[in-house]
Amino acid sequence: MNAPPKTFHVKSFGCQMNVYDGERMGELMTAQGLAVAPDAASADLVILNTCHIRERATEKVYSDIGRLRRDDGTRPMIAVAGCVAQAEGAEIARRTKVDVVVGPQAYHRLPELVADAARGGLAVDTDMPVESKFGRLPARRRVGPSAFLTVQEGCDKFCTYCVVPYTRGAEVSRPFAAIVDEANALVDAGAREITLLGQNVNAWTDGDGRGLHDLIRALDRIAGLARIRYTTSHPNDMAQGLIDAHADVEKLMPFLHLPVQSGNDRVLSAMNRAHSRDGYLRLLDRVRAARPDIALSGDFIVGFPGETDAEFADTLSLIDAVGYAQAFSFKYSARPGTPAADMAGAIPADVIDDRLQQLQAALNRDQAAFNAASVGRRCDVLLERPGKRVGQLIGKSPWLQSVHVIADASIGDLVTVDLVHAGPNSLAGEVVARAAA
Repeated sequence: MNAPPKTFHVKSFGCQMNVYDGERMGELMTAQGLAVAPDAASADLVILNTCHIRERATEKVYSDIGRLRRDDGTRPMIAVAGCVAQAEGAEIARRTKVDVVVGPQAYHRLPELVADAARGGLAVDTDMPVESKFGRLPARRRVGPSAFLTVQEGCDKFCTYCVVPYTRGAEVSRPFAAIVDEANALVDAGAREITLLGQNVNAWTDGDGRGLHDLIRALDRIAGLARIRYTTSHPNDMAQGLIDAHADVEKLMPFLHLPVQSGNDRVLSAMNRAHSRDGYLRLLDRVRAARPDIALSGDFIVGFPGETDAEFADTLSLIDAVGYAQAFSFKYSARPGTPAADMAGAIPADVIDDRLQQLQAALNRDQAAFNAASVGRRCDVLLERPGKRVGQLIGKSPWLQSVHVIADASIGDLVTVDLVHAGPNSLAGEVVARAAA
């Protein structure tokens, strides 16, 4: 039997939804009377909120568990949560010593599981219950200027490389009223900007014909909310109503993260992406027609089984055609249990490395060009954190660029700035005025 923990620390890996889940688990433990520890080394309970998308991310979890052992031979109580827990709960218990294993659909039971573990033994819950976990989470009390809000979970697309349908389950949309209530609570707790989250966030529906665009228009009416964003979207769920919202809703920021993964149709078919290169580009044309200044972001995988040099060149040419403001790129990583893991045509590691370097060079070139083209713009910046210099504050432009300013202002202020200098990853701005609330 172990003493119940008095302090905790949450470490989240992976996507923004994991960040949201980590925050909510922290709120659960705080509601139980536990205090937040500044780091894992000083915590009685360490919650590793894991990601299973990449092989290296999975191995990092095991490495982190090993590093939690202290010099005197003791260790904190360890809870492994998230997608690695869901996919590899039995393997975790076999490979290493932990106290709690809880999947992403069951983390609302974390306090109960911690109490069970304190009484001795391993506490496990990797069920995917029918009832929503969200109704059992505590009320939002204090958040930063920019907050995440999960509106949709799971995925029905079954891309051949992806484990999400197996670790997060089928697509499920949260009820309209519950989302609006939580959005209001986030604004009351200090949020000026809300980012709506989902594995396929633009697949959100309330079952009565309302889509994500209707939800965005409802949030637009919340007093005190200045900005709305959403991520991550699938091209096949990009409805015209959502495109129209980018033209009509002033609070909806001109930024769209729309993963494509490859610029070649054969590879897209092998990935089961269910869209074509041309269809993707025509969709972006419609988005840009609605919002000409929109910043585009994407995801790319290099080295998918069977990818030829010519097929990879198609991806580079798509990047040239789009001109992404930012993007994420990954080496293909075979995940056990996915169809792609059994595909022939594995690409040699050195070839994948070379392709990734070429891909990232093109993406970095376009990000630098987008930032450079922003110099001279006047825009509002939401200040989110202090910078390294005295008086310096850092925030985000409407196009999700980091902007640093020297200002007599506070975290959470929305200030109007002139963008005066561009670097590869951020811009400098000069404050013109404090923006209207």
